[in-house]
Amino acid sequence: MNGRTPLLSVKDLTVSYGGIRALRGVSFDVYAGQIVTLIGANGAGKSTSLRTVSGLLRAESGSIVFDGRDITRMPPHTIVELGISHVPEGRGIFGNLTVFENLRLAAYSRKDRNEIVRDLERVYGIFPKLKERRNQLGGTLSGGEQQMLAVGRALMTRSKLMLLDEPSMGLSPILVQEIFRVLIDINRAGITILLVEQNAHMALKVASYCYVLETGTVAFSGTAAELLEDRRIKEAYLGGKG
Repeated sequence: MNGRTPLLSVKDLTVSYGGIRALRGVSFDVYAGQIVTLIGANGAGKSTSLRTVSGLLRAESGSIVFDGRDITRMPPHTIVELGISHVPEGRGIFGNLTVFENLRLAAYSRKDRNEIVRDLERVYGIFPKLKERRNQLGGTLSGGEQQMLAVGRALMTRSKLMLLDEPSMGLSPILVQEIFRVLIDINRAGITILLVEQNAHMALKVASYCYVLETGTVAFSGTAAELLEDRRIKEAYLGGKG
């Protein structure tokens, strides 16, 4: 893309687990400042791609380069420290910790205490509900509030790249709109986003580029605007609608 070097470059990634070949030579690039989305049916390899980038799964072959460094064999905690945060499907918050404790724990590897306080206030500014509930246990929050907390925790890591897995899952239409509005704001503030989302129409509305995965391979790719108008994408993922 215009001769630029990608912030994240995934090449020929092959991943198997549980005896299943989940990814079969997947390649994609994410450039700084973009929202890139991976869409596809259940089992296509979208979540597996994110989990492999963040080090939770080990690649059999292929490479993952982030910000000029090969992270293919790095452990998850090192990948977080390099600047990749992962908001997993199901949110993964600590239900027995308060909202504040969840957020503070996300900054465990940081030493810049004054900046941590500023980032905490920033998260509260983005999600006022979290400030209201800062002393409430994470497990007692609503689904929408838990998703806000999961995104807030990722922000506390000061990441360059945020991996988001199904952020709209289980949320009401109004909350889906709210979460996506926040993601656009976060992206405009300088955080690059790699988004996995079952709601393909919503994903394509916010993303600049899209890769379509089918049975562990990249079947199509293009700008989000192009794929919104692609007949195959409309029929398979958008209910035949533009």
